[in-house]
Amino acid sequence: MTDVQTVKGVVDSGDLGATLVHEHVFVLGEEYRVNYSEWDEDARVADASRQLQELKELGIDTILDPTVLGLGRYIPRIQKVAEGTDLNIVVATGVYTYDDVPFQFHYTGPKTLFGGPEPMTELFLKDLREGIADTGVRAAFLKCAIEEKGLTPGVERVMRAVGAASAETSAPVTVHTHAGSESGLVAQRVLAEEGVDLGRVVIGHSGDSTDLDYLCKLADAGSYLGMDRFGIDVLLPFEQRVDTIVELCRRGYAEKVVIAHDASCLIDWFPEGLIPQAQPNWNFRHISEDVLPALRERGVSDADIHTILVDNPRRYFE
Repeated sequence: MTDVQTVKGVVDSGDLGATLVHEHVFVLGEEYRVNYSEWDEDARVADASRQLQELKELGIDTILDPTVLGLGRYIPRIQKVAEGTDLNIVVATGVYTYDDVPFQFHYTGPKTLFGGPEPMTELFLKDLREGIADTGVRAAFLKCAIEEKGLTPGVERVMRAVGAASAETSAPVTVHTHAGSESGLVAQRVLAEEGVDLGRVVIGHSGDSTDLDYLCKLADAGSYLGMDRFGIDVLLPFEQRVDTIVELCRRGYAEKVVIAHDASCLIDWFPEGLIPQAQPNWNFRHISEDVLPALRERGVSDADIHTILVDNPRRYFE
């Protein structure tokens, strides 16, 4: 077994239990929040703790939260949320961009105006080894992204910085990908070039695709398939998401499937109150209440469900 860093301390990988591999507590533009939004810190924290405790009561023990630079990561707030729930929260380090690197990295690092070593890798290593800022909370995995724009110079630089940190520490990686352009294959190539073990990589948002050839190719290279947007039916309907997992299990790929919603307690990308109207299934309860029963009805065994929810997230860290 392996020690896994959580917001409230170290947990043995064997004690992670049922795990959703891609959920956010908050997705916020902190600069926007401070300047333009009405915000009641205590109320927001209490609401997030309540939502996550409800998830715990539905049988989920752990969430992996890939909220990194670019998505509003603020660990002191997450610490307060964690105190109000029995759920394990595992946090990440990395950078979320579909195009360029943040301006803080434009002028330092390889092939930049001032040169020097890659500062992003140094920051990622600090988050993993020492802790994030002065919180004492250590990141347990890494996050990067590649979207429809593909491998832009900024995306590649972040991905290689993440890969270097993973290769040095053996920390696992989650990649936001765009299934329609099969960008997961590009991510696998770049990360492998940096020395990353593809068996420690989740190809996030694979569940937006029903292309079994593409998904099996990713899995055959060793990576986990992030079937992790349950509830975002506008991108792919519920039935197709479920049927894809059923077929993967039928083909013997249960050991390469992980699941989640990519939901959040609050995301400021949309007007508050709009999500329940537009995407009523996009909430933390959907997998427990709807997805798992549907998988069982279609013949997925309890053993395979245990593999998906418990064994695969554990192996991701081991």
